[in-house]
Amino acid sequence: MKTNLIQNILRITLGVFMVVAGVGHLTFQRDEFQAQVPRWLPSDPRFMDFVVLSSGVVEIGLGLAMIFWTKQKVKTGIALAIFYVLVFPGNISQYTSGIDAFGLDTDQKRLIRLFFQPVLILWALWSTGAIPFRKKRLGN
Repeated sequence: MKTNLIQNILRITLGVFMVVAGVGHLTFQRDEFQAQVPRWLPSDPRFMDFVVLSSGVVEIGLGLAMIFWTKQKVKTGIALAIFYVLVFPGNISQYTSGIDAFGLDTDQKRLIRLFFQPVLILWALWSTGAIPFRKKRLGN
């Protein structure tokens, strides 16, 4: 699927954000990301750390794919959108549990954060050409 210059810039930008976030999972923001592990999952610190580390590895992989795997950018965009859906319960848990992290230190800030997840999903799909690709496949 052909994408324009703006889509390509936004795809690469999102890829860079994902790589930086993934590195943060593995290093300097590890504790902050543990605040987003849903509280309905086991609370064993080793398990929570595993969730943070493994999601960081996935983020780095998806970010690098967004930047470099241009032949599969539609599939990568769809995979990243699915990833954003899968991690969304962590954002909901942070809000419902009232956990401070990433400067989200009030219920209002945590609630506003929830509305950015659909933006990220659309960003991943639009910047990779997945939305027009899907419409074309459906015959619209």
